[in-house]
Amino acid sequence: MTEQMLQWQVGDVTITRIVEMVLHASVGPESMIFPQASAADLHAHPWLYPDFVNEADELLISIHALLVEAPGLRLVVDTCIGNDKPRALLGGKGLATPFLQKMEAAGWSRNSVDAVVCTHMHVDHVGWNTMLVDGRWVPTFPAARYLFARDEFAHWNAFDEDNQRQIMADSVQPILDAGLADLVATDHRICDEIHLVPTIGHTPGHISVLIDSRGACAAITGDMSHHPCQLPYPDWSPMFDSDPAMAAQTRLRMFGQWADEDRLVIGTHYAGPTAGHIRRAGAAFRFDT
Repeated sequence: MTEQMLQWQVGDVTITRIVEMVLHASVGPESMIFPQASAADLHAHPWLYPDFVNEADELLISIHALLVEAPGLRLVVDTCIGNDKPRALLGGKGLATPFLQKMEAAGWSRNSVDAVVCTHMHVDHVGWNTMLVDGRWVPTFPAARYLFARDEFAHWNAFDEDNQRQIMADSVQPILDAGLADLVATDHRICDEIHLVPTIGHTPGHISVLIDSRGACAAITGDMSHHPCQLPYPDWSPMFDSDPAMAAQTRLRMFGQWADEDRLVIGTHYAGPTAGHIRRAGAAFRFDT
């Protein structure tokens, strides 16, 4: 399936989606993402179909980057999995996608990027930080400053697990070696229109990105929410949330806040239309696209 290059305007800020790949995930006891869910739970919310759940009751999980253009700034939010990196998520295989060509088609060259933000340091959010050139991992965006939340970096840099050590070695350390990394607070302001907000729980230093311009507002979720099914079920946590209880509290708080603000919410893993507005529905929420 060819993914459409979606784009949204938020005041003076333009946001463009560049899709790397879309995964299909099952639910139920054997699921790695929502083992507490069932097809019946999904059927109770028909608005999830067909954009976010397919006819086989599989969750559609998009892996994409968001290109955010504000006055005087070109920012990439999250850099997907990347090419040439064998990952456990991919069964030990590496990707060979036209991701950079898709960026070029959107009018973004590698050298035109001013800044990169990784909402956290999981495999599918840091991959295109670097690319393989003559057997070496080099920064993909050589003119950019790469912003990592200080708490997030400290946690994963000390994390002793083989897969994560490899991710840090090929997708984060080369950025530090090149002198392009900035370790920032979880509420760092990038420019007048864009700032970070802590959304802790999925990881210890997880951030989301808020955009406010000319009375319009948007949020880029990162992995504080993986799928719109968490709106009616905010307590659903994937098995890879670092602190499931805190992650659920964060979702409930942020969903409520963004609903009250009528903020456009752009899901970092939301497939289909990807963006919409959160509406209150009883004790929980729904997503209007």
